[in-house]
Amino acid sequence: MHDWYQIPALMLTTLLLPAFGHLYLRSRDARTLLWFLAFCFTVVRAFLLYSVGGWDFSDGSHPWVAAAGQACALVSSALFLGSLSPLRFRIGKFQILYVIPYFVPMIAYAVLAYGVFRGVMPHGPISMVFPVLAVISFAVAFRWNAEKGNLPIWIGTLACILFGGIAVWLSFRHGLYWPLVLAESGNQVITALLFVFVFRRFSVGVALSAIGFAVWASPVLFLLPWIAGNPVLSLNLIRLIVLAKVIAAMGLILLSLENELALNRATGERELRARKELEAYSKLVLSRRRVEDFDSQGKEVCQTVVENSRFAQAALLLLQPSGVYRLAGAAGLDHATEKALDALACRIPVSGFPASEFAKPAVGNSQTLELNLEPWLTPGDDLMHLRFTSTLGIPLEGRETTEGVLLLAGMRDNDRFNPLRSEDLLPLEMLVARLQAARSQTTMLEKLIDSEKFAGLGQLAGNVTQQLNNPLTVILGYASLLEETSHLDDHERKGIEAILSEARHMRSTLQRLSRIARSPVGPRAAISVPELLADMEHLHRSEFLQRSIEFRLSVSPSIPRVLCHAQQLRQAVLHCLQFAMESVQNLDAASDRTVRLEASADGNRVQIVVAHSGAAFNHPERAFDPYLPPQSGGIDTTRLGLSLCATILRDNDGQASAVNLKPQGAAILLDLQAA
Repeated sequence: MHDWYQIPALMLTTLLLPAFGHLYLRSRDARTLLWFLAFCFTVVRAFLLYSVGGWDFSDGSHPWVAAAGQACALVSSALFLGSLSPLRFRIGKFQILYVIPYFVPMIAYAVLAYGVFRGVMPHGPISMVFPVLAVISFAVAFRWNAEKGNLPIWIGTLACILFGGIAVWLSFRHGLYWPLVLAESGNQVITALLFVFVFRRFSVGVALSAIGFAVWASPVLFLLPWIAGNPVLSLNLIRLIVLAKVIAAMGLILLSLENELALNRATGERELRARKELEAYSKLVLSRRRVEDFDSQGKEVCQTVVENSRFAQAALLLLQPSGVYRLAGAAGLDHATEKALDALACRIPVSGFPASEFAKPAVGNSQTLELNLEPWLTPGDDLMHLRFTSTLGIPLEGRETTEGVLLLAGMRDNDRFNPLRSEDLLPLEMLVARLQAARSQTTMLEKLIDSEKFAGLGQLAGNVTQQLNNPLTVILGYASLLEETSHLDDHERKGIEAILSEARHMRSTLQRLSRIARSPVGPRAAISVPELLADMEHLHRSEFLQRSIEFRLSVSPSIPRVLCHAQQLRQAVLHCLQFAMESVQNLDAASDRTVRLEASADGNRVQIVVAHSGAAFNHPERAFDPYLPPQSGGIDTTRLGLSLCATILRDNDGQASAVNLKPQGAAILLDLQAA
């Protein structure tokens, strides 16, 4: 008797295939593609195995057609299963879905059982091929289930044990066919459970899909004698299974439409959030006259990021004139993490940061990197105890090196339905680009202001030299004439000698000022360090005497010239001398109040040392940080000079560093390249 009920169901399922194809072309989603392919195999299986009118291959007279139909059924159920659990394993350079080695042995089993042996268990060693194929599929299923997937491990393990045990029993009691029917039903049951655990929401699409696949798994019920022996119940169950396929197809289409609507809604929400985020970042006033003023906004920038982005934690590391990174600001982090990050920043090398082996792109088409901080952690580092060893980072790329990085952590709403996308990072990357541009502009403006100051100083020195040189020449001339007069007594001669001595000292001072006025502001020149330091001693020794500070100058012989701007180098040494004087100024009269200015050469490097007997640095590595808290209260204004000193040395291919001396005192080292 032919069951014409299957014809409209088969036609409806076939007509739904273009809908799946259209959904895939719209979304280009791998899951939708697998659903489309699975239903294609389902339709092929229906044409091959269902008894529809005169088209009937289900009587066993066409074993290879039956084998193809059963193989299509297994592939279809496996594709549905793999679409909801697309876990992979690696073999060499290739990543393979677990579903492939899972269903391939099943297909081989179906071909052998239906096409080759036609349902009769063979005798001899060849009969072991069926248990071996079954063991391979169940082994892959157990390994697949052990991965961290969408389905709880205990449910997958229970299902494998239950269906595996029943399959073994069926192979001994009912022959070769029923284990394949059980495998298909088991795949549909797990697929129905996966719809619940993957989407985790109650909707029409999820409900219809789960119900459809659960009913689709009903062929195993034909094992029950009271169903198999009742023609009416058997016919109704077959019709219910056919209807379940239509219900499942409708549910998947609705589910795809629901996902697309949810995606459009999420896209709209992300666009709205991105627009608000950009508006908030645009309100930040980043124009500053000095770099240290700009860097002091770090906390405000991080707080704005935390309030408007998907990240609950943010920290800004910036490169300082001393050549090290420091924590300019943070938000959303506890005090211990901020302190540990600040200590870590000083250890990060400027050259080559961030290295490619410690950083990789966070998402495609994004400048944001996943940073691994472990290479710069010390044994027992607090960041390791705080489990803050990796973070996202957006680098501030300068012309020659990375001038800072914005660290991001604690992402909100991070799940499989709302992963991190490049659109989430774009506003932050635009903010970082704006920060870098504003900071570079501020640095250029600061150098321009300093250059104007140097130019003004040179102009002043030139004017003073010009105004005083002519009168001084007259004084020296008449004093020399008076000295040659023969009728002077001893008292008069002593007075004239004093006039000549002081006038010659004044001329020497004017000559040094003249060299300052003639210092080049363009190309660097070869500068004599002994001559420059001697000029500094003559110009400032009186200030040391007034402050009751012992000043010592020590210059090694045969020091090569250095390639730099003489005017800028004088300014750097002057800042160091002023800092040294301030450091020993507050010592009591009984203490050793000494400032030493020394110069030496080591190969092609020349080192100038400004040492003092005052208080040591609390943090020598941050001596050139203008915002390090003062050591003895008040505002430590001399640190601004040290910060400028480090900038000058870096601009002249040199380096400034600080060390503490034992048993007391500290020193600033200016390292320069020999000409």
